[in-house]
Parts: sequence; C-alpha cells; structure tokens
Amino acid sequence: MPTGKLIFSQITEWIHPEQFRRCVQRYEGNYRVRTFPCWDQFLAMAFAQLTYRDSLADIEVCLRSRPEQLYHMGFRSTIAHSTLAEANASRDWRIYSDLAQILIKKARRLYQGESLGAELEQTVYALDSTTIDLCLSLFPWARFRATKAAIKLHTLLDLRGSIPTMISISDGKQADMRVLDDLIPEPGAFYIMDRGYLDFQRLYRLALAGANFVTRTKAGVIFRRQESHPVDTATGVRSDQVVILGTKRSNGRYPDRLRRINYTDDETGKHLVFLTNNFDLPPLAIAHLYKCRWQVELFFKWVKQNLRIKHFFGTSDNAVRTQIWIAICVYVVVAIIRKELRLELGLSQIFQVLSVNVFEQIPLDQLVTQIRYQNVGPEICNQLMLKDF
Repeated sequence: MPTGKLIFSQITEWIHPEQFRRCVQRYEGNYRVRTFPCWDQFLAMAFAQLTYRDSLADIEVCLRSRPEQLYHMGFRSTIAHSTLAEANASRDWRIYSDLAQILIKKARRLYQGESLGAELEQTVYALDSTTIDLCLSLFPWARFRATKAAIKLHTLLDLRGSIPTMISISDGKQADMRVLDDLIPEPGAFYIMDRGYLDFQRLYRLALAGANFVTRTKAGVIFRRQESHPVDTATGVRSDQVVILGTKRSNGRYPDRLRRINYTDDETGKHLVFLTNNFDLPPLAIAHLYKCRWQVELFFKWVKQNLRIKHFFGTSDNAVRTQIWIAICVYVVVAIIRKELRLELGLSQIFQVLSVNVFEQIPLDQLVTQIRYQNVGPEICNQLMLKDF
C-alpha cells in the first residue's frame, strides 16, 4: 500500500490554517454551524475546481466514492450536495475573497522577479473585464438585457507572473470605467487599459496619485497640440506629441498635459493612437507596453477554459461569488506551488496532472517531474505560464 499524503492534501496545506480561521471569524462563517464548517465547504469547492466537477451532485458522488480517504483529505463532515448548496448560498463570500487576497500577496512576492519583456523596474498592471453569460430565468438578479443575464469579472492583473491583484464582480450592465473608482493607485506603477476606460476625470485621479496610465483614445476627442517630438518612422511610430484636451468640459476634467502617440503595427497594419501621462519612456516602449495588455485577455481565456466559472453550482449572488473566489484561490495556490517547487510545466499542464491524481499518495513535485519527462516535449518548458493552453 502506498504511504504518504494525498496530492489533494498537499495542495491545500499551502493555505495557512490560522489565516483561514481569521477570514472565517471575521464574517462569522461558522456561527451556529454544527456540521460542515467553512473549511469543509472550501475543500469540496476546491475539489470541484481541481477535478472539473459539473455540479454539486457530481461533487457528492465523487467524494462519497472514496469514503476511506475523506478524512485524509481534511473533511470532518459528511458530504451532501444539499448541505453544500446551503453553505454556498448563506456563508459570506467575502471569507474566500479575503483568503484570495492573502494568497495573492504571497504569489506576487514570488513572481516579482519575472520578466516583463520590457526594461522596467515599475510594476505594470493590465486592467480589463470579461462577461460571463447566465440564464435569465435562473439568475434574474443579474439581468443584462431583455432576454439575457450576465455578470462582469473586472480584473487588475500584475503582468509579472499574471497574478490577479484586484477582482471585482458586477452585473453585466456596469460600465468598465466605473471600476476605476475602486482602484487604489500605486505611485509609479503603470496601468494599461483599453479605450473602454477612457474617462478623463478618473484618469486624472490616477495621475494625481503619481501613477502612470497607457490607454487608447476614442474618435471625436478634441486635442490641442502643444509640442511635437521627432520620431523614427521605421519603428512604426508616426508621431509623438504633447497635447491638452481641446474643449472646456474635458479640459476641466483633465487640466494637465497628455502625451499622444500615433503608431502603426507593421504586423497587422492597424493604426493605434495611445494616450499616456508618462513623458519619459520612448514612444516605442509605450506601444510595447500597451501590447502587453493582451496578457489579461489570455488570463480570461485561461480561467474560462481551466476553472469552473462559466457554469455555476448555485443561482444566488452569494453562491456565484463564492464559487468565483474559491476558483481564484485554487488558481493562486497552484501558481504558488509552481513557483515554490520550481515546477517547469505551465499551469494548464499542472492542472491536468492534478485533475486525475488528487487521490494519489506521492510527493507533488515528484509526480509533476515524472509527467514532464515521460509525456511532455521539451518545448513546453519554455512557454509562458498562461500561454500553454
């Protein structure tokens, strides 16, 4: 008989028990709970994320098929889909949001030395949102259109390691730019955004806080040129100008100077006009920074393919938020393990390995190393963490 801890237990051991207890205590998650405490709820939902379960009944059947191993996985209660449904609907989702922030803080420390592909010491964030469609009859609180429901997942991604540092969940109708009101600017950092976040009053608040932003302008915005700098058109940069907003209303919202860079992508032939409050970086570096924004699109694609956030196990707002935040916790825990154990597989491969080996009793690093040498070609090791799907 094999001895040692189950793979599932080795994963969840990366969550400090005292930190989890404090999150639960902060929101009285276990108040008047006799059976099935928050830790059991978290374990069941984390198991669903790691093994790609489709429903609460699916979770129950799979876990009950291994009764002799449930204790070693950390469960201290009987697993029933009705009990899990009630926990997801009633226990405060902020328990798992706070837990995610603790894990994110640790992950960012581990990945802070990752290369950006640009010579910058400052932190670079990409801000964007993705829409998750829902059934209107099951999720009436998330009405998006007359016949459709949806929620938005707003994410601020640290581009060193692709770690989400801020996640906000809203209804599908909320304008993207409103999430800037929840943002706490980091002086000196760069915030890369598409033109959906072009709100001059909100951008000016970023500038006043000492943060840098790079975004794109929209058609119809009027500027007055103050200076023009020479550029090398062979690089794709067509112009580099210092401008101010040309109407009284817009100038009142952003009374300072802006930098406008016209750039043509030689690969696609697409013409882009960037706006930034940074006057120090070369214009081509600004264009390359904006190109890095694509990593947040890859992040959204990755989580939708590898985590259970498109099909929900409950229909209440609390259940949806609980499932999303536990999914983020699992993602960040695996990212931490990958870095701490110096695993060379990408996250997608690690999740695939874990999904079919959670009940195995073998050291985690040994399991992943065996899989790497037996089944994965050498080119996989050089792929970026999120570009391996």
